[in-house]
Amino acid sequence: MPESSVTFDEEPSDPSYGWAPASRPVKELLDYGLIPLDKPRGPTSHEVVAWTRRLLGVERAGHSGTLDPPVSGLLPIGLGQATKALGLLLLFPKEYWGVMRLHSSVPRQRLEAVVSEFTGEIFQRPPQRSAVSRQTRTRTIHELAVVESAGNLHLFRCLCQSGTYVRKLVYDIGEVLGVGATMVELRRTKVGPLSEAMGFVTLHELNDSVFKLGGGDESGIRKCVLPVEASLVGIRRITVRDSAVDAVCHGARLAMPGVLSASGPVAKGDTIAVMSQKGELVALGKAIMTTEEMRGAQRGMVATTERVVMKRGTYPRLWKR
Repeated sequence: MPESSVTFDEEPSDPSYGWAPASRPVKELLDYGLIPLDKPRGPTSHEVVAWTRRLLGVERAGHSGTLDPPVSGLLPIGLGQATKALGLLLLFPKEYWGVMRLHSSVPRQRLEAVVSEFTGEIFQRPPQRSAVSRQTRTRTIHELAVVESAGNLHLFRCLCQSGTYVRKLVYDIGEVLGVGATMVELRRTKVGPLSEAMGFVTLHELNDSVFKLGGGDESGIRKCVLPVEASLVGIRRITVRDSAVDAVCHGARLAMPGVLSASGPVAKGDTIAVMSQKGELVALGKAIMTTEEMRGAQRGMVATTERVVMKRGTYPRLWKR
């Protein structure tokens, strides 16, 4: 456990139930898996998810954060029960690398000065072709910088809040400069804990892994499909007893007698991940107690249950006893 974790009690976990994320059988992995897919330019995000679902033969798959057809890069795809946890990735900033073309030349100093004006909180109205209503809203641009230039083409890096339209950002920069600007190319390289440095999965690699799996080789599919728990980096966690898992799976609020430990400091209102002792994601919720309140509590509600990920019946139903 991390050094900041606080342990309230200890008890062994029954090995007859559940699986440590890294030890899940392939069938279970495909129901609690996350694919950091490298979407190619051309198809829509919906098409890529549909192809992935057919390749793996799974009933359910979904993505976190649509990429337009001309955009490439990271498209996180959740499988089965893992689709319920995809909303977590919306809490994290996203990194993009892109190329914008200015319609007329401007001094580099002037360009950088205008680009710097678009960091921090900005107002943005989604473009006409967008999946949301065209209402002005605020978005946070954490980092924005011109990295390299060649004539009127400028390579830039942007780290921004989820839901930011980068092509609209480029358009607005062009308007402020007074010369106009167009986004030529865009690639998403990071979504929270998932980054290009860890390696993305192409559709070809996924197809090859399925072929190898048919011959009994699981190595490829285990490389392509990560446990859903890989998306929890930076999220506060509360570990519960085996006897509390199924109650949470039925939507019950988490009570203090079922808690074994917490990664702190947990504050009221924090998004928390309810974890089994084997490290499985059981559910997502909101903290009602702080870590300090948990220290001195023998009873009381610790967290609400907002999104159940684990299937009911994975652990025995002991909560009525």
